[in-house]
Amino acid sequence: MPATLTRRAATALTAAVTAALALAGGTATPAAAADPVTVSLTLTGPSGLIFDGEVTTTGHTVTPVSGGAHLCDGTNNGANPTAGATPTAALDDAADDNGFDWAGVWYSSFEDYLVTTIDGYSQDADHFYEISVNGTPTPVGGCQFLLAEGDEVAFTWTEIW
Repeated sequence: MPATLTRRAATALTAAVTAALALAGGTATPAAAADPVTVSLTLTGPSGLIFDGEVTTTGHTVTPVSGGAHLCDGTNNGANPTAGATPTAALDDAADDNGFDWAGVWYSSFEDYLVTTIDGYSQDADHFYEISVNGTPTPVGGCQFLLAEGDEVAFTWTEIW
């Protein structure tokens, strides 16, 4: 909870500094602030349900236990022109608010994470966490896909075949 508030405050400060630089003739371009959305988030691991509930989220800098802090707001890799809430940001907020961790591998070429672990359950050679929104697997990564109010988001332990 406090970590989320701190992270959101840092994100707001970064946006304010960016806007000030742009107004002063700097090279930074301010990002549009996105309104929070509330989504239904279901996390399923190899032993069943990990989390199922509503999460209010925005796109923001996420920090998995695997290290690194990266922006995850839908603008990653040029996927969308404006920022907003994303599946991985929702996962990050749920983890912060509910006392579990997640980990992932950051791929700079995609500006996105491959989520590898949720609440201690790690992918293996035969399984991965599939991200779906409203029952359909996302066509892009969890930091690139924009969510809308009321979306149903799932990270599901899935067999590779």
